Amino acid sequence: MPAGGMDNDYPIDVGEIINVVRTAEVIIFRFLIIPKRMLLDPRTDDRTGPLVQLVAPANSAEERFRSLRALRPSLKMPERITVIHWPKFTDLLVSSGVWSAVEQRLADTGHAGTGTMVSTALEALQAEQEAEVRRAITGENYQALWEG
Repeated sequence: MPAGGMDNDYPIDVGEIINVVRTAEVIIFRFLIIPKRMLLDPRTDDRTGPLVQLVAPANSAEERFRSLRALRPSLKMPERITVIHWPKFTDLLVSSGVWSAVEQRLADTGHAGTGTMVSTALEALQAEQEAEVRRAITGENYQALWEG
């Protein structure tokens, strides 16, 4: 069932996104106004725990796989990286239940500290969004479509 929000008119299928968060091997969230991406990698081994953090955008799938290898060298490469386009503001990630699915996916790994990691990632995402909105309002890194 599509869920909307007041922030824009892009419908999203929250149920499908939650299903992807619960099952995909590695996930990248792409946001509408935030250049950075949120990497969700629940894979673990005896040296490496799960990961959720903001990462720089990649110019290609190959670049994304290379950056993942550099970030998580002890893990084998995933077959695929699933991309979720999130055209809403970050508060809807929380209110829709998508962020709870992220929390649960990492908690299910059994590694200590996943709650703190998820909270830190959400705080970083919210700060990034606030900074981008502030830049848009002040015109920093934005070009006016018309002059008054």
